[in-house]
Amino acid sequence: MPATVKEKGSAITRAMHIIEAVSRADRPLSPADLACLLEIPKPSIHRLLKQLEADGFVQTNMRGLIIPGGRMHGVAWGVLHSQRFSAVRRAILEQLTSQIGETCGIAIPNGSQMVYYDRVQSDWPLQLNLSIGSHTPTWCTASGKLYLSSLPKQRRGKILDHLPLKQYARNTVVDPERLEADLMLIKRRHMATDNEEFVDGMVGCAVPIIDRDQRLRACLFIHAPLVRKTLDELIEYADILNAAATELGLLIDDTAQRRRTAI
Repeated sequence: MPATVKEKGSAITRAMHIIEAVSRADRPLSPADLACLLEIPKPSIHRLLKQLEADGFVQTNMRGLIIPGGRMHGVAWGVLHSQRFSAVRRAILEQLTSQIGETCGIAIPNGSQMVYYDRVQSDWPLQLNLSIGSHTPTWCTASGKLYLSSLPKQRRGKILDHLPLKQYARNTVVDPERLEADLMLIKRRHMATDNEEFVDGMVGCAVPIIDRDQRLRACLFIHAPLVRKTLDELIEYADILNAAATELGLLIDDTAQRRRTAI
């Protein structure tokens, strides 16, 4: 019996390590990558991946590489919405909204789109009403462009080749070469802007929320109608935005550390 329990515990631990590795990777991993990274024999990796895929935690893309599955996204969403994380996060966003006077929020990448993970609205009657959970395009929003700029050039190029690049507003960039040039500038500035690219008459900017390994985990954004603030006026809040993003990054690190300790 003890040997059986130990074997079961080892399998569970290995499965959790696979989930963690896939969730933290900056690119899709192959089974061989995971076997080498986690020092797990290839037969065991394939067996565990088959089970994790059947359970919906991972999935295999068209190139045979491992990417997060629907249930992994659900777990991540649940962790981020945990009561402890939520209370502090909301306090940070509420303070930011109070200082700037405009709607602030957090967006997280999900494939070729961004998801509105949380937001605190301003008290103004005129504002862009996108509910939590809404999906927005990457190529014409500040958060989306910030995320794209953080990707390795080769991976970003493949994504740009397959984006629909639909014209959403008067200034939407639909030329891939021009968009790539904009993304390179964003990468150097560590801030992205939306100059009426998603919604006519609406401007915004975003800064990265990064973890201790300097990887982008989410984007902190603000937006406002042009009748209230210009894009240049929003950019002036860069220091306040970056300070809040640093706090949120430390909060994510703390939550991740607690999760690893539990494993």
